[in-house]
Amino acid sequence: METHKKVILLVEDNPDDVELTLRALKKHNITNDVIVASDGVQALDWLFCTGEFRDRSPCEAPAVVLLDLKLPKVDGFEVLEKIRSNEKTKYLPVVILTSSKEDVDRINGYKLGANSFVQKPVDFTQFTEAVCRLGLYWMLLNEPPPEQEE
Repeated sequence: METHKKVILLVEDNPDDVELTLRALKKHNITNDVIVASDGVQALDWLFCTGEFRDRSPCEAPAVVLLDLKLPKVDGFEVLEKIRSNEKTKYLPVVILTSSKEDVDRINGYKLGANSFVQKPVDFTQFTEAVCRLGLYWMLLNEPPPEQEE
């Protein structure tokens, strides 16, 4: 069986937050490839090998999706809903990483099947530490479910 390097799918439309996330991962020696989708449509196209990613191999699933909620075109809740409703991605770990402080967003995220909800700290050092811990947990400690035969 061929093994693939674990990939992180970062779904984030704010270029500053993308840069901070990438720097935080690199600073803490989390060297996994990070695929950045700047809106919900791009994220879904990448995950389901459609649109601009129709030639991508569907066997390359990310180890974790870091998902912002407030996205252009298709919001994070709809992305999460589509991930959970598809047989191939329904067990994919999804961490909502958002600046939202709204209880209703946290409730809706968990109702739709998010594995975790993390509020982005405003402080750079705290943000870096939060991203580091997310990366270490989801890339090194988490045990995904075994692959299912179709």
